[in-house]
Order: sequence, then C-alpha cells, then structure tokens
Amino acid sequence: MDAIRDLTPQEVPVLVAMMAVRSVPALLRGRRLPLRGSLLDGFRRGGFVALREGPDELVFGGVGRFWQPSGGLRRVAPADFREFADPGWAKAAFNFAVERVGERTVLRTETRVATTDVQARRSFGRYWRVIHPGSALIRMAWLRAIRRRAERQRA
Repeated sequence: MDAIRDLTPQEVPVLVAMMAVRSVPALLRGRRLPLRGSLLDGFRRGGFVALREGPDELVFGGVGRFWQPSGGLRRVAPADFREFADPGWAKAAFNFAVERVGERTVLRTETRVATTDVQARRSFGRYWRVIHPGSALIRMAWLRAIRRRAERQRA
C-alpha cells in the first residue's frame, strides 16, 4: 500500500505524456502540469476524492465531464459522491486492492464509470471509444511502476 500511495508521476511516464496531451489547452493558456508529490496527490488536486482508504484497498472517485478537453472535473465531497445525480455528468471510481494469495501478494485495480443521464452516457461512450487503448496502457504502466517501487522498498 505504501508503494501505491508514494508513487510519483515520474515513475509512470506514459501517464505524464498522455495527460500532457490532454492538457494542451491549459498549457496554451500558460498553466503548467503539477508534477510534484505523489500521483494520488495529483488526483486529489485535480478534484478526485478518497472514498475509502483502508489497509488493503484505496478507492478514489471523481465527478466530471471527462469527454471535455479539461475533463470538466467538479469537486464533490466523499459523502455526496454515491448520491450525486446532477444531469450531464459522469462519476468515475478507481481502486487498488492488495490481497495475499498463498506466498504472493496480488494487486488488483478496477475502474467503474456511471453517467447521470442519457446525454452524458452518449458523450462518455464516444470519448471512451477514443481513449480506451491509452487508458489501458496507462493502467498497465501504473501497475508495473507500483510493483517496481514495492520491490525496491522491500529490498
């Protein structure tokens, strides 16, 4: 869990590269990508909130119009996340769960998205068809980076 919490953006360069592409409009307006701190801190600064922080699982959620170039993130308190239903939005939650399986430690991750209305579902569906391959690549790189960090910490 420490490796998950402490991982930095620099350890997942494919994520930094793809977020830079997404951030071109902000970069053109003179805003820089914040690369300080942990990756999860970056998600917090961006508008995601911790929905669960247990000894074996972390869950983060965000409300946004992810299909917009900025991601259209809207800050929603953790207590309000589940019931949030304003039209035109999508709720995304991702987790990292650690489990002991015999002698091995297994790390699992899952992302779920729910939209608040039909138009948001259509918009998100078009967006997902385009970004899905990159999202999968990011997730695999993120898991590998966590593994490398955990193995270094253990050594």
